[in-house]
Amino acid sequence: MSKKAIQTSAAPAAIGTYSQAIVANGTVYVSGQIPLDPDSGELVEGDIGTQIKRVFDNLAAVAEAAGTQLDNAVKITVYLTDLGHFATVNEIMATYFSEPFPARAAVGVAALPRGAAVEADAILHL
Repeated sequence: MSKKAIQTSAAPAAIGTYSQAIVANGTVYVSGQIPLDPDSGELVEGDIGTQIKRVFDNLAAVAEAAGTQLDNAVKITVYLTDLGHFATVNEIMATYFSEPFPARAAVGVAALPRGAAVEADAILHL
């Protein structure tokens, strides 16, 4: 199996021993994205909607760097520190995806990196 790392300055840089994404056998595996501004490296300010949008913008930037678009996602996993924000996730996801929507899991977690309230990762087919 061959694999290729994806890196773009349009999304937050990896801050550990991982790649923004890996392409292997026609599939793109995008690492979890939190609502970091790619220019400042800081969490975006604003309500949960603003944070969720930044997460999906970051996922979209990595997808584009891999030669595809976020709407080609086949699986999304969303991590929330407050599952009460699930309706907002649905609302915002509807602006990034068209039918058939990707498979999805939503997971309630106690904490996320950098104190973020939301994180998401994606699997896309090329």
